[in-house]
Amino acid sequence: MERRAFRLNGFAVLLVLLVLAGALVPGWQSKLSGLDSTAWEEGLPGGVGLLIALTIAWLVVAVIVASGFTVINPNEAKVVQFLGRYVGSLNAAGFQWVLPFTTKQRITLRVRNFETAKLKVNDADGNPVEIAAVVVYKVVDTARAAFSVDDYEEYVAIQSEAAVRHLATSHPYDSHEEGRTSLRDGAEVAGELTAELRERTDLAGVEVLEARITHLAYAPEIAQAMLVRQQAAQVVAARAHIVEGAVGMVRLALDRLSEQGVVELDEERKAQMVSNLLVVLCGDRATQPVVNAGSLYA
Repeated sequence: MERRAFRLNGFAVLLVLLVLAGALVPGWQSKLSGLDSTAWEEGLPGGVGLLIALTIAWLVVAVIVASGFTVINPNEAKVVQFLGRYVGSLNAAGFQWVLPFTTKQRITLRVRNFETAKLKVNDADGNPVEIAAVVVYKVVDTARAAFSVDDYEEYVAIQSEAAVRHLATSHPYDSHEEGRTSLRDGAEVAGELTAELRERTDLAGVEVLEARITHLAYAPEIAQAMLVRQQAAQVVAARAHIVEGAVGMVRLALDRLSEQGVVELDEERKAQMVSNLLVVLCGDRATQPVVNAGSLYA
């Protein structure tokens, strides 16, 4: 939708106006230098009326031309309208001249960012969480930014909050299943949020460069309970890992004893050894050894 507006170098147009003004100066000097006060009392001398008309015409042209001057800063654009009609956009920095009597709306092309408010929503498991995100964006189509929405900054802010809410309700805070994405999976969640925001803001001529979650926590009313749950889950996972390693160590010990013929163990002695090793390896406290000086069957 965006197109380039007709423009000329502002300094060149200003130079033309000054040259036209300079062309009138010698005429006035020649007329005024050869006249005295009595000549003016008799009426306008010959040729002066023409000079006055030319001067007035130059002033009118200068006012009209001056309405087309504009200054554009780096990373800035101006949307040009003539009597309500979109003429084009200017994004070349410098002193420019466009069609007279046009309105020029300034739109920044700089990269901008903002952080959404902390939103309280329910995640995919129904747990209330607090979530916020930072969005980095810039305008890539000035015509859409100016005419497709009322205020593209407000539009991006509202759509960002809507996208964050949708993201929070689509994933759980913490995933307890393999292959299920959770809100704590930063890279995957950021990519999904960025893609959704790009679709939502394309209408406004805005490109979302990046969107990331900056705040994620359980709501205060369930934070303590969920902390206990997380701790319990971590303890269970740690115990499972310890048991798995202990079983491997016991198997290795029995196999080495059997291969090297250190001692012959029947099934009952093997069971006793396995029990003792598992207690030592899986216990969360230091064990106290007990020396058996007699027979196992005594």
